[in-house]
Amino acid sequence: MASSTVHRLRFGAPPSLAGSRRGLLPERDRTVTLALVVVLLAAFGLRLWGIGNGMPFSYNSDEEGHFVPIAIGFFGHSLDPRYFLNPPGYSELLYAIYAVWFGSREAVSKAFTNDPTQVFLIARVTTALLGTLAVWLLHALGSRLFERRVGLLSAALGACAFLPVFYGHLALNDVPTLAPATLSLLGAALVLRRGWTLDVLLGGFAAGLAAGTKYTAGIVLLPLLTAIALHLRAGGAAPVARGARMVALALVAALAGLFVASPYTFLDFSAFHAGISEQQGLAGGDELAKLGLTQRSGIVYYLWSLTWGLGWVPALAALGGAVRLALRDRALALLLLPAPLLYVLYMGTQDRYFGRWILPVLPIVIVLAASFGLAVVRTVARRAPALGPLAGVVVAAALLAQGVVTSLHVDVVLARADTRNAVRGWMLAQIPAGAGVVVEPVVPDAWYADPDHAHPALPDGNRWRLWDTARANVDDAGRPLPGGRTRYVRVDKYERTLRPALLDDYVRGGYCWVVTASMQRDRAFAQPQQAPLAIAYYRALEQQGQVVLRATPYKAGATPPAFNFDWSFDYYPFAYERPGPQMAVYRLHGGRCG
Repeated sequence: MASSTVHRLRFGAPPSLAGSRRGLLPERDRTVTLALVVVLLAAFGLRLWGIGNGMPFSYNSDEEGHFVPIAIGFFGHSLDPRYFLNPPGYSELLYAIYAVWFGSREAVSKAFTNDPTQVFLIARVTTALLGTLAVWLLHALGSRLFERRVGLLSAALGACAFLPVFYGHLALNDVPTLAPATLSLLGAALVLRRGWTLDVLLGGFAAGLAAGTKYTAGIVLLPLLTAIALHLRAGGAAPVARGARMVALALVAALAGLFVASPYTFLDFSAFHAGISEQQGLAGGDELAKLGLTQRSGIVYYLWSLTWGLGWVPALAALGGAVRLALRDRALALLLLPAPLLYVLYMGTQDRYFGRWILPVLPIVIVLAASFGLAVVRTVARRAPALGPLAGVVVAAALLAQGVVTSLHVDVVLARADTRNAVRGWMLAQIPAGAGVVVEPVVPDAWYADPDHAHPALPDGNRWRLWDTARANVDDAGRPLPGGRTRYVRVDKYERTLRPALLDDYVRGGYCWVVTASMQRDRAFAQPQQAPLAIAYYRALEQQGQVVLRATPYKAGATPPAFNFDWSFDYYPFAYERPGPQMAVYRLHGGRCG
C-alpha cells in the first residue's frame, strides 16, 4: 500500500508552515503577476542592451576559446568534447541551437569564419534568455519557500543584480548555470513542502544539469538532500527504507541530468578526470601566476564581491535573513544556509578567485535578502499600519537601487566602442601592412587578420608581422634558458617574461610598434615587488619609445580605479565610459626602426 501511494502521499509541512498553504499554493494576485511580467521584460532588456560589445571580436578569453568553438567542433565529430576543463552542457545546447539555425556543418563553419558576430550573438542571446528564465525561477523559488511577494522581490533582485546582468551579456556558462541551479532549489523547496516523488526527480535532474553546465553548481544537490531529510522528519518516524529510496532517486536523477548535459563524463571518464584535475590545478594555480591578485583571502573576497555583485543592502539583508531563519525557522535555515557557507569556505581556500564564481549560490543569497526585506515591511506594518505601503516602497528601493544603477551603467558602457577596436582601426590606417608589431596578449588571434588582404606576402593572413608573446627564452625570474631554448608562456605569466632587454630584441627584429594594455601592465604595478623586471621594461619603453596613440576607457577627468581582476574587465567602477583596457601604441626608433 505504501509503495503504491508514494507519488501522492503528503507527510505534513514543517512546523513553521502549519496551518498555511501559502508556501505551496501562493494566492493569485493580478498585480503581482503584472509586476512579474515587467520584471522579466526588464531583466531581458538589461541583458540585451550592449550585447554586441566588442564584436566582431570576443575579448573575453574564456568566451572566445571555451564554449562557442567547442559547440562548433561538435559538427565535425561526436558529442565528445575531447575537453573537460569546463563541462560541455552549455556548449551542447549551443550545438543544438546552431544545428537548427544554420542547418549544416558547412553553414555554421562558414558563418564562424566569415561572420563571427552572428555566431557569438546567437550564443549571447541564449545566455540572456537563460538568465531571464533564472529570474522567473527565482520568483517560483521565493514563492514556494515564503510567499509571492518574496518571490517577486527575489525576481527583481535577480533581474538587476550586477553580476548576473553583466555575465548575461557573454557566451559563458556562468549565467546559463543559474537556470538549472535555481530549478534544483525549487525542487528542494517542493520536497520540503509536499515531498512528492516528482519533486525529488525534478530537483535531482536539475542539479545534474547544473553540474553538467558548471561543475561547482553541483552544490545545489545539498539542499535537495537536506529537504528530503527534513520532509521525512516532519512527517514523523518514517521508515529508513523510504528515506533511502528518496535519496537514491535524487542521486539517480542527478546522474541522469549530468548524463544529458555531459554524456562523455561517463563514456570517456579518463578524459573527464583529467579535465577536472586540470581545472583544480588552475583554481589552485601557483604563486607566480597570481601576479595582480592583491587580495589574500578568498573568503573575504567572495563576501566582498557580494557587496558590488549583488549590492551592499541586499548582502546585509541576506545576512539578516540568515540570522532570522536560524532563530525562527530551523527547517528553512537547514535547507538554505549550509550550501552557501560551505561553498564560500571551499572556493575561498583556492588560490584564485573571481566574482563570477559566486554565482551558483547567488539564488540562495537573493531569496534570503528578499525574505528579510519583506519581514522588515511586515514589522513596520504591524506597528504602524499606515506606514506599511511606504515601508514596502522604501525597502524595495533600498534593495534594488545599487543593482539598477550599476547595471544601467555597465549597459551604457558596453553599448560603446571597445578601446581595442579603436586601436585596431587606427593601426589599420596608420601602420603599414607587414610591419613588425608587438601586441600584449589581450586580443584574440582574429584581431590581427588583414581585412583587405593588402599584404599577401604574410602566409598566415595577418596584417602585420607579430612578435610571439606566447614564447620566451627566459624563465619566470627572467633568467635565460640554457641552450637558447624557448618555452610556452601562458597569458597569466606574460608579465614574468618582460625585461628591458626585450626592447633591443624588438628593434633588431624590426618590430617597431609596441601596443600595451592596462589589463596586463597594471598587474605588475599592483605588486611592484613581485615584478621588478616588468616595471623596468615599461619604464624603459616610456623612455625609448614615442607614444603615438592612447585610447582610454575612462571618462574625462576620472581617476582610474586601482587594479582588480574583476573590475578590469567587468567595468563596474563609474570611471568607465567605454569597454576595454587603457591602451598605448609606442613607436620605437634606432636600428631597423630608425
